[in-house]
Amino acid sequence: MAIVLQGEKVTLRDLTEEDIRTIYYYEYEAEDREHLLWNGPYGMQEWESYETFASKFTETLALVYTDEPRSRLVIDIDGELKGTVGRYWVSKETNWFEIGIVLFDSRFWSGGYGTEAFRMWMEYLFEAMDTVRLGIGTWSGNVRMMGLAAKCGMIEEARVRKARIVRGEYYDAIKMGILREEWESARSQ
Repeated sequence: MAIVLQGEKVTLRDLTEEDIRTIYYYEYEAEDREHLLWNGPYGMQEWESYETFASKFTETLALVYTDEPRSRLVIDIDGELKGTVGRYWVSKETNWFEIGIVLFDSRFWSGGYGTEAFRMWMEYLFEAMDTVRLGIGTWSGNVRMMGLAAKCGMIEEARVRKARIVRGEYYDAIKMGILREEWESARSQ
């Protein structure tokens, strides 16, 4: 069953094979690759071939034809892929994962696109999965991500001082999260 979640500004949808080429472009070929400065490992990654890159999406593509909760969806703005939202396991035993977002095209930053996409992603995950919490991990210099998480109801849960090195400087590691009951309470208001 294909996932298509329609918002006012963005659509979250399943990844297609054609999308992989676009993501590769944003990761390795685009002139505007500022997004790489904000996502771990916090800098330009080493080049890899398209074939190697594309092979990492096999599992995500296979989920399109299932009822399984997705680990990644595409952010579509005006019919074009502009980013992704994702989740990754911290601990499968305790059903704990963290979530993230990337808008590749910086022209869409600070326009409400990311906030809407992140809220839609959180709602999808709380409804599709039996998790008690959603969280993020970032660094203290990424004030845009911390602000987005706070706007979406997350609170700072942990700060590990000088635990991240970004472009040669130390920053704190930040953990933020929201519990299911907090999300449900905010949603009902």
